[in-house]
Amino acid sequence: MELAYGHPKSLKPIQTKYCPGCGHGVIHRLVAEVVDEMGLQERSIILNPVGCAIWADLYFDFDSVQPAHGRTPAAATGIKRMLPDHLVICYQGDGDLAAIGTAEAVHAANRGEKFTTIFVNNAIYGMTGGQMAPTTLVGQKATTAPYGRDPIEAGMGYPIRVCELLATLGGTKYLARGSVDTAVNVRKTKQYIKKAFEAQMRGEGFSMVEVLSPCPTNWQMSPPEAAEWVGQSMAAFYPLGEIKNTLEEAKR
Repeated sequence: MELAYGHPKSLKPIQTKYCPGCGHGVIHRLVAEVVDEMGLQERSIILNPVGCAIWADLYFDFDSVQPAHGRTPAAATGIKRMLPDHLVICYQGDGDLAAIGTAEAVHAANRGEKFTTIFVNNAIYGMTGGQMAPTTLVGQKATTAPYGRDPIEAGMGYPIRVCELLATLGGTKYLARGSVDTAVNVRKTKQYIKKAFEAQMRGEGFSMVEVLSPCPTNWQMSPPEAAEWVGQSMAAFYPLGEIKNTLEEAKR
């Protein structure tokens, strides 16, 4: 009998440390499923920096590197250039990519470095106590914004749409934004990840999939409430879909 659904070979069969309702576990599975489908387990390298992403090396059953906070794209650049036949994955949160590592991400994308970033956007600093992140929505509460993010009076600035920012750069070839709030969006997000990985292995240029992900603990919500908030509030500001796909544009 053919097994229609099972545990991915690229994901270790162990319990995770993530909080109930956290999206990281779902995203891990999607990445592992695509790696398996592409037959790249032996040629995959994931880079997971400081933040909740730092635990990823415990769960993926292939090589991993833990760069310094925010320096993931720099490390990935060196690895991909030395091992161009490998699938190189940057697994970054919003604090790592959109705050301390913004310059690294922008310049790697602008150079068209041929690795793929999985950008987990939960609009808050998850591991360090729920501080406001660059992606925190206006009015959203955080430990450093107890009355909600105020871009004007409190001088907190506005949330950053990373995909749209990187879309202006010539080196970016495939940028998409998915979500793990519903089964339908989970399936779509997997499709985006597969397209990004395929583009990388063809040597097309920089690719990234942003994933809107719930953080029930720091949002002080139940898992169902957090999933609903992703779909209603986050997706309203961060629209889902393919943000830039020069690969399809080239076919037209």
